Amino acid sequence: MSTTAKTAADRLGRMGRYEFIAIMAALMALNALAIDIMLPGLQQIGASLGVTNENHRQYVITAYLIGFGIAQLAYGPVSDRFGRRAPLLAGIGIYIAAGLCIVAVPSFGLMLALRFLQGLGSAAMRVITVSIVRDVFGGRQMAEVMSLIMMVFMIAPVIAPATGQAVMLFGNWHLIFIFISVVALIVGTWTYLRLPETLDPRDIRSLNPRTVLDGFRIVLTNRIALFYSLGSTFIFGALFGFINSAQQVYVGVYGLGLWFPVAFAAVAAFMSLSSFLNSRLVGRFGMRRLSHGALLGFLTVNALWLVTQLSFSGPMPFPLFIAFFGLAMFQFGWIGSNFNSLAMEPLGHVAGTASSVLGFMGTIGGALIGAAIGQAFDGTALPMIAGFFGVSLMGLFFVLIAEKGRLFRAQNKPV
Repeated sequence: MSTTAKTAADRLGRMGRYEFIAIMAALMALNALAIDIMLPGLQQIGASLGVTNENHRQYVITAYLIGFGIAQLAYGPVSDRFGRRAPLLAGIGIYIAAGLCIVAVPSFGLMLALRFLQGLGSAAMRVITVSIVRDVFGGRQMAEVMSLIMMVFMIAPVIAPATGQAVMLFGNWHLIFIFISVVALIVGTWTYLRLPETLDPRDIRSLNPRTVLDGFRIVLTNRIALFYSLGSTFIFGALFGFINSAQQVYVGVYGLGLWFPVAFAAVAAFMSLSSFLNSRLVGRFGMRRLSHGALLGFLTVNALWLVTQLSFSGPMPFPLFIAFFGLAMFQFGWIGSNFNSLAMEPLGHVAGTASSVLGFMGTIGGALIGAAIGQAFDGTALPMIAGFFGVSLMGLFFVLIAEKGRLFRAQNKPV
């Protein structure tokens, strides 16, 4: 661990390691909550606001992700200049305000505008959370902590769809946005009361355009950071593609109805388990060995999944579908946190800016890839499965560039 990281860790004061992980996970979970909790209500939202094309309902998710991605470019440089706390709390405030305004929205267009605004606020939780973790930890310790954060973070997709469905038992889809606003208020209060400033004064950077552009240059000219981020972008495109198509595949293709949240939670549970195992193994085997093996496994499972689907004239049996899906997402859990840590590792001195640029690439790129997969829905699961296979090939391509054609090199040492 660097001197800067030790100093930042000391600044956590009375906040212990596990409370730190819990508050970081809660902040990141607000992002997942803003997407997954409304999946059971998309049909009702569309009907209420006059959306006739069922694929257009997915724009409720896409609008949020675009706002979420764009704003990340701003939060990093701002947090490198003014510290982590103030921009983080401002983002939470925007998230809450947009959620409450959506309750009174009269049209689908205004709904999308407010979802875009909510994404703008939510970006603070993604960028600044990763920056804070990088302030405190480096190397394999960062990967271990990020894995534990991702494990807790994945509880949101496990429970969010069922929570959304339960909330709508007491009213219509408007209650969902009241619920997530209240949750954000609770997490924001916890953050305000307990989280100290972690930015080392020596790492404060000016906000003048030359300094900001120089920070972007540092990030974009680092081969490891750039190409691991591009690889992660395509892999996350698969996740966004699934989120866009989940309700249509589970309910429209397989007719799960009220069992949709259970199936959604089962896949998310595989990812959460995978993240936990990664946190236990990464210190021993390293980020590269685990993530490279998982990437090859992800590619193999998706190839077999695609070939199997093509062998059926209609949908494959649901138990077979969910088995392939669970195996693919188990590999995903070993890829996400490690790729993110590998991209951030050489950029600790510009952690906020790095988190901004890499987060922007991953979110906007992943959202557009996911939207393309979602909009290709044709009444079958084939476009989604083919999309998973395609993005895994692209992910491998970029990782090979990052590693100059050699996988499994244990370059990251314990810190």
